[in-house]
Amino acid sequence: MSAEPRESRESREPREAHEPRDPREPREHVLILGGTTEARLLARTLAGNPAYRVTTSLAGRVAAPVLPPGEVRIGGFGGAEGLAGWIVGHDVTRVVDATHPFAERMSFHASRARALTGVPLLALRRPGWTAGPDDAWTFADSLAHAAALLPGLGSRVFLTTGRMGLHTFAGLTDTWFLVRSVDPPAGPVPPRLEVLLARGPFGLEDERELLARHRIDVLVTKDSGGAATAPKLTAAREAGVPVLIVRRPPIPEDVPEAPSVEAALHWLGATRCA
Repeated sequence: MSAEPRESRESREPREAHEPRDPREPREHVLILGGTTEARLLARTLAGNPAYRVTTSLAGRVAAPVLPPGEVRIGGFGGAEGLAGWIVGHDVTRVVDATHPFAERMSFHASRARALTGVPLLALRRPGWTAGPDDAWTFADSLAHAAALLPGLGSRVFLTTGRMGLHTFAGLTDTWFLVRSVDPPAGPVPPRLEVLLARGPFGLEDERELLARHRIDVLVTKDSGGAATAPKLTAAREAGVPVLIVRRPPIPEDVPEAPSVEAALHWLGATRCA
């Protein structure tokens, strides 16, 4: 059972400094910096445990995000100092950074907020992908590096790096792009672009059909890791399509990491609900 009624999804107002804690309230208030499958699974597990109050924070980049159980807040904090103020004002006792591996700014803000507040922080980061013997992978250090390498790899591109970075490829006028996105892209985009509006996860048969139907000859993706988006890599390997992978950006080195939801639950002292 959730720690509070489901209709109370907005974050509570901060408690006044002189107001004592209600002993009936959960002993732990966990703030999950979310937006990933792992963040939703962690929130669902904690929301079913009466010992925990869970709030998930979403960046708000998707118009209609899939909301996890528990309390939800949407939007930025105003930098590390704003995050630290929210943590203190809402009696947060633990923070789990379960943002996307490429949301590096938020991860550094979380690390700084930990230094300002002393509230323990864990980074829940799924491991990156590992190439197999039949994979034809090329690595890029950034989206700009990927755009520079792309013309030598193919001309019909399945671009799965997210709609926010499409402007990086806008100068490639001779390359045809297929982009799959939950929301339509905005801003500068490549001139030869087809957008497929869809929400995952996508299975292996879906990815096989997509590569064949659009005659894709190169796949571009970020090293997001995890099983949810891995079928496209399997489909590319089967079809002999080369893959251009953008490496993960730098992350704070002073934050403990967990590779799975189970490990994060262990850090929190919780167990998975049936």
